Amino acid sequence: MTESVRRTGDASPEQRLPEWDGDHARTDAVTGDVDGELGVDPAELADEDLIREMHSLHRTRLDTLRHATDSALANHLRRTAELETEYLARHPGREVDPSRLRGA
Repeated sequence: MTESVRRTGDASPEQRLPEWDGDHARTDAVTGDVDGELGVDPAELADEDLIREMHSLHRTRLDTLRHATDSALANHLRRTAELETEYLARHPGREVDPSRLRGA
């Protein structure tokens, strides 16, 4: 367990980060700004750009979780949620691989 978790109890990263609000990061209601950082609206990305951005975030996920600052982790969580939400909105009937299903 890391020192930061020990100091705050067994809180999850979401509980330790003030800008995290459950499924969504808190943003400035007017600008959509989180901690002064703006990203391209996922709705404006072409499908291949959206996939590329998700690949990048997933590739860096463990390193960010283990070694980044709390604010960097919060931005990573926020951006991942934004991109994945957009992907699911575009592909609501996505194909589910039967080998990925758990036995009943």
